[in-house]
Amino acid sequence: MFLQQISLSQKGLSVLILKHFLSIQRVIVMLENVNPLWSSHFVQDECVLEPEIYVRAERLFRILLHYVTDFLVWEESLEPPEELQPLYGLSNYIHVHRFFCQAPNLTLTVRFFYPHRTKDNAYYCVLYNDEHHSYDHVIYTLQRSVNCDQAEAQTHTALIDKEGRRAVKRGTLRSCQQARDLIRSNSEHISLQPLRVEILHAAVMAHQTFVLRLGPWFQKIISYSVGFRQAFCQVALETTADGDQPCLISRLMLHDARMYKGARKIVHELIFCSMLMETEFKRLFAIQFTKYYKQLQKDFIIDDHERSISITALSVQIFTVPTLARQLIEEGNVIKVIVGTVMELLREHLDNNNRFFFLGYNSDKFSRIQIIFHDLRYILISKPSVWTEELQREFLEGFRDFLGLLKCMQGMEEVKRQFGQHIAVEPEWEAGFSLQIQLRHILAMFQDWCSSNDEILLLAFEECHKVLMQCNNQPFHREATNYHMLKHVLHIRPYKVSQEPVSIHLPISRLLAGLYVIMCRTRAVERLDNPERFDHTLLAEHPLRCVVLAAQVSAEMWRRNGISLVSQVYYYQDVKCRDEMYDKDIVMLQIAASKMDPNHFLMLVLLRFELFDYFKGSINKDQDELIQWNRLTEEMLYLLIVVIGERYVPGISQVTKEDVTMREVIHLLCIEPMAHSSLVKGLTENESHETGLESVITKVATFKKPGVSGHGLYGVKKERLVEFNPFFYHYSRSQHSKAEESQKKRRTHEGHDKALRPPMPPAFCPAFSSIVRLLSCDIIVHILRHTLQRAAEDRATHWTEAMIQRALHLIGQALLEEKTQLEDSTMEEVAFDFSLKARRIGSEHGKSVFLLLSKIKAVPSLEAQKDMVKWVLQMFEIVKCLREKSSPTASMSVDTTKPEESAQDKEKAERKRKADAAKLHRQKIMAQMSAMQKNFIESNKLLYDNMPESGTQGEPVATTASCAMEHSELCVAIGPQRGSSPAERELLTCILCQEEQEVAAQAPAMVLTACVQRSTVLTQCRGRIPANRADGTVTSYPLFMAPELAVGTHTGSCGHVMHATCWQKYFEAVQNMTRNRLHVELIIDLENGEYLCPLCKSLCNTVVPLIPFERLMFNYENAEIIGEHLTLSRWIQILTARIRGLKSVTQENDCNTEGSSVDGDPGLCGEGQADFRSILSYGVQEPRKFSDSILEMLVVCATTVHRVGLQTAPNELCPRVPIMAWNTCAFTIQAIENILQEESKSLFGSLQNRQLAGLKAIVQFSAAQRIKSSQAVIQRHFNDMLGVLLPAMGRKNTPSPLEVDFFHLLVGLVLSIPALYQEEAVDLQPSAVSSAYNHLHILHLVTMAHMLQVLVSSTDFPAVAGEETEESKAAAELYTTVSQHTERLIPDVSGISVAERVKRGIEPFLRCAALFFNCLTGVHPPEELFSTAVASQGQLEALCGYLALPSNLFQLFQVHRDTVTPLLKSWCGSLAVTKALKGKNQTVRYPRRRNRLVDLPEDYSALLNQASHFQCPKSTDDDRKHPTLCLFCGAILCSQSSCCLSQLDGEDVGACTAHAATCGAGVGMFLRIRECEIVLMASKTRGSTYPAPYLDDYGETDPHLGRGNPLHLCPERYKKLNQLWQQHCILEEIARSLEVVNVMFAFEWQML
Repeated sequence: MFLQQISLSQKGLSVLILKHFLSIQRVIVMLENVNPLWSSHFVQDECVLEPEIYVRAERLFRILLHYVTDFLVWEESLEPPEELQPLYGLSNYIHVHRFFCQAPNLTLTVRFFYPHRTKDNAYYCVLYNDEHHSYDHVIYTLQRSVNCDQAEAQTHTALIDKEGRRAVKRGTLRSCQQARDLIRSNSEHISLQPLRVEILHAAVMAHQTFVLRLGPWFQKIISYSVGFRQAFCQVALETTADGDQPCLISRLMLHDARMYKGARKIVHELIFCSMLMETEFKRLFAIQFTKYYKQLQKDFIIDDHERSISITALSVQIFTVPTLARQLIEEGNVIKVIVGTVMELLREHLDNNNRFFFLGYNSDKFSRIQIIFHDLRYILISKPSVWTEELQREFLEGFRDFLGLLKCMQGMEEVKRQFGQHIAVEPEWEAGFSLQIQLRHILAMFQDWCSSNDEILLLAFEECHKVLMQCNNQPFHREATNYHMLKHVLHIRPYKVSQEPVSIHLPISRLLAGLYVIMCRTRAVERLDNPERFDHTLLAEHPLRCVVLAAQVSAEMWRRNGISLVSQVYYYQDVKCRDEMYDKDIVMLQIAASKMDPNHFLMLVLLRFELFDYFKGSINKDQDELIQWNRLTEEMLYLLIVVIGERYVPGISQVTKEDVTMREVIHLLCIEPMAHSSLVKGLTENESHETGLESVITKVATFKKPGVSGHGLYGVKKERLVEFNPFFYHYSRSQHSKAEESQKKRRTHEGHDKALRPPMPPAFCPAFSSIVRLLSCDIIVHILRHTLQRAAEDRATHWTEAMIQRALHLIGQALLEEKTQLEDSTMEEVAFDFSLKARRIGSEHGKSVFLLLSKIKAVPSLEAQKDMVKWVLQMFEIVKCLREKSSPTASMSVDTTKPEESAQDKEKAERKRKADAAKLHRQKIMAQMSAMQKNFIESNKLLYDNMPESGTQGEPVATTASCAMEHSELCVAIGPQRGSSPAERELLTCILCQEEQEVAAQAPAMVLTACVQRSTVLTQCRGRIPANRADGTVTSYPLFMAPELAVGTHTGSCGHVMHATCWQKYFEAVQNMTRNRLHVELIIDLENGEYLCPLCKSLCNTVVPLIPFERLMFNYENAEIIGEHLTLSRWIQILTARIRGLKSVTQENDCNTEGSSVDGDPGLCGEGQADFRSILSYGVQEPRKFSDSILEMLVVCATTVHRVGLQTAPNELCPRVPIMAWNTCAFTIQAIENILQEESKSLFGSLQNRQLAGLKAIVQFSAAQRIKSSQAVIQRHFNDMLGVLLPAMGRKNTPSPLEVDFFHLLVGLVLSIPALYQEEAVDLQPSAVSSAYNHLHILHLVTMAHMLQVLVSSTDFPAVAGEETEESKAAAELYTTVSQHTERLIPDVSGISVAERVKRGIEPFLRCAALFFNCLTGVHPPEELFSTAVASQGQLEALCGYLALPSNLFQLFQVHRDTVTPLLKSWCGSLAVTKALKGKNQTVRYPRRRNRLVDLPEDYSALLNQASHFQCPKSTDDDRKHPTLCLFCGAILCSQSSCCLSQLDGEDVGACTAHAATCGAGVGMFLRIRECEIVLMASKTRGSTYPAPYLDDYGETDPHLGRGNPLHLCPERYKKLNQLWQQHCILEEIARSLEVVNVMFAFEWQML
């Protein structure tokens, strides 16, 4: 069994392998016999083996594991050893002495018997799996190389992908070599890399196959006992005596990359169930793994298989164990090993300066190298609580190596501003940022480890500073010089970011900043030796350059450097990188600001921003340079705001991580209300991929639950808005604008001013407290005064509003700081004097900051900042008041705000008064307009009575609710009391040409867009679709619809109207324009006439012509007279005579033309001739005449319905064309009635105007089919359908009443009976009175037959209590009669129960009939049917009244007793009824079961558990499957898997596609359980995804379970999905979704 790839010619070798396996089993049996308690050892896993058994097991494992290892690491060129070669002879022995065994005492002797035969020296050409070639490439190569057909090549390819290799040819060495060369050459033509092919000896192949079977055997044996497992681990880890060779498990690991997939899987599983199950052996294995870590990773880099298949994936099992990780650091310094591995693999990318340069790097290789960083994260995942000396030493050594890696990144990939010409080639930048993203969490984890021990922290800081100084030893291009401003001198080397190289990668500088903040937080900074030795100017130099670079890029100074630099700056400040890049640069600047002289720090900032000369008064006349200066000034002021105000960092101020997260969330929600997932994306994740959102969200936000669509949103709490900072440093430019606009709008709505005040920040920690000096130094006041002066001079090119806004914010920060200090201390203790300097400096020239603020208040272009200026001036007054009091009190501070508050109150009251006045004025004008409108309507009443109601463009105008008829009280659709049809003209507007036209029979055709599709929405036999046979010998469909409604043809319309000619032009244009569109077949099927509605983009495949109601003159007096004669029995006689007469005429014509004899009753003609034309005596008229365009559109629509419904080629002459038109009419009405009942809506008045217009158009189209079809064909159809009701008229294969759907039969009979009035010489149709009686008698007959159908199919009768009535008596009489005819009598069934059962079962039929006759005749229904408040009995009585039926339906059997009695006997005596009553045939119960989507569990984890136990019915492997749930029937399928492919129309399709063909007639709705998404399917080539109805606690879906939050079923969304299905909108939804998505690569939906 296990040698599937070995041919029969190798039978002898197979026997050898089998004998060897049996000998191993004998040893196990022998071991069992040694100890009688062996079985108990197998059961008890904890028991210890006896020493003798342990030794024997160890010896056996050693032999077998050597055997396994040698053959799994086998090289292609080696031949099997002599002792393992198959020998042939009468009696041969194989003596295995010390075979692969280190135990000298063990000798195994095995005897094999082989018949005499020659040695078969066969070879195999083995093809291995790789990830470079696709399935199609391999299939093509095999077909060309080894002469196999496509099916065989597909089998080979599938097995190669699954198992890792496959023998594709067996033969001599030469033939296998030829096949190998062909495979390599043919595969090289497709890909630059050839397929891996090897030639293996047949014996080697057999042994390797046997080895694969030994793997599961090993797992089974060692699972019996801990002793076996320990013995196996001991053997696997033991080294040779000389120690030169690695242990067996290491040999397997080192050869992992060269083994094929199946062998790797066996080895990995063996390691899992052995080494990783024992703590001590796991440690030993981890040491071996670490020892060969570098080689394993090198092999993985050149391996093309995924990491999940590589042995390196076991690192997660080893390094994530905290105790084991620390042991590996202490004993093997695993940090140094991992970092050294990375450095060796990246060494090729080092430039001459020993910095990384990734030009022309291999992206696949680089992505594999990055995976190694995951192992470093695993090692650092848990910081130690106790530090041993060994751990400290090894950690610091590993940290130094890590700094060596960072040193190669410091300053890498420098960029220089491009002048003149645009950069020719975009530089590689993705690699550097990918490296930064991988190191982001590792840097944080190293800092976290250092924070747990002060000694380690100080030593790490020193090491980091030392390495940073080594990096910064690169000389400047010029010597240091002095810079002067306001008597302050800064001695520094000149440098311009815009002219010299600059790098955005500064990991060491940022690590140093992080370590310094930690030292401040833990107070370890106090123990820092000689802190004055640090040059803070130099420390701030490179981070400042990065900030300036970002500012200059924002100012578009680097636009000639291309998109690569813009992308780098974007990621520099993006949430993915900012915590270890931009944020750390800000921290380093804050460190420098806290240690440097504030004036020197600001001068340094001005120099690096290249604004030093600008603020010294040098003005350039160049407009472009002025614009750049303005933008740079904005960015410089913004940086100062950030350095001074951003204090939410633990260690910089007394805040916690929770406070930091709360502030982030508040500012995100100040932009707009956000979903939970959007908030998570906007927050920084830690090393555990957590954001801390859950712990703070309820404190800062309120949650608003979602509706049927969308998702739940969080809104910031009102009391948290005071923390909003408009210049929050994590805002992007667009976020800043949105947040500012949102908060101004909010404040305006609340009646406040628009001033966005700076929030009160937390106090700095002592180490950073001196930063606030920046706000009161000379240079800052000079900068603010210079900025405000430009605005006061109002020269547009010299300032921007953003500059003033930032300057005002800085002034506000300074005043808030001064106010806080004055409130917390006495005036003598406060050295912060910004307000004094702002009033004093330059005051002699009238240019103090305070006076400039008063001046810019009047600048017209600063109107938007007027409120902010007012607030700043008020703050000046508040601070002034505090300074005048030696000890300001809280009450004073409140009093000082009274003028502001009173002013705000007055302004608010004034706005409210104006709003109220405007509201009263609007109400007065509206009242006047309403009165004028009423007067106009009264004056032009006649005009309004003749005009249709206005509707939306392209929608049919709704007709008036009241029927304008003489007998207005008659709401009866059929019979002698039938009401009249509406006589209003219908004017419609074409949505394409916008021209109006009246809908008339002789006018050019107007059409409705429509979509015809097969449907199983109403089916009672899910999964069973009848076959369509043209000869009708197998099934009676489509003439007779089975009661199961297995598959129907639904026609839906969006209700938009066009001229037929406009539609034809549009359709031709669509065909021409979209034919060359990429993947257009995924959206619309051009070959089958599909298109999108021009207005609403609904999917359509035909048009339905609009036909007006026929205006009939109904003579009620004649109807009453005719009714006295035309009873049901008389009508049947006349109808029978007419049909027989028409048959005889047809047969005579056949005899005259073809010379054939009449096959039938010879007396039939004579009997039929007597009353042949008596049917015409009750009234005939000339048939309606239609325009040619309407007739053409009738053919177009009918052909589409026939083609789609029967899945056949279009053929307008097919006799089944009119049948399909009637069927789609009936099925569409049934589907609409089902929806209305499901949604508990009234039968009439619930449909939208467009839906109602579409339904009427379909009914009128179906009724007009007899005009374009052969009258003889329709007559034959009528005769066949009538045979169900009148068995005497039926044919041999006419179905019984239990085998048809009577509503389909009703529609067919009503719409086809006018064909009986056709004469040879003249076209005739029944008059209004004749039609009324025809409809009445057909309905009575069909209703009685359906009542019998309900009664016979019922097995349960409800227990209803009540008094006996006439209805119950009639019901009991009918039940007795039927029981006598069927010989079935259920005892104790009352007449009331029978009546209730029948009424309940027949109600859907009556509802459908009411809809049908309303759309056919236009007679207005009774008001009771427009309301859902009417009781069920009242609804039934209203239905009966509208359909001219007695309210007591059982009276029909009494009124027509003489006629119905023989019919009842015939109906009950049919074979189908007899079989159904005996239980041989299944029957449909009435009312039919209303289909819904399957019930889903409330908790999504229940579905996941169900999927975890799912096993593919056609596959035995344990590969990961994609269980997919059909929401129609609940079946779970194996999707997107080759194991479940099946044939559909001669094409391979996936399980879901094949299932949809039988379950949903090609339409499917599936839930992919592991992906948590809905898949909608419309055909083999079209589908789309849709959100699953499961939401998390935040009201969001979780596609692909990416967030992993608990999910719960949303009933509203699932109901919407159910409506999508029942309303036949799946095709439309797919088309809409694909229309808005730009599909670049088509998904193979047929393989789902």
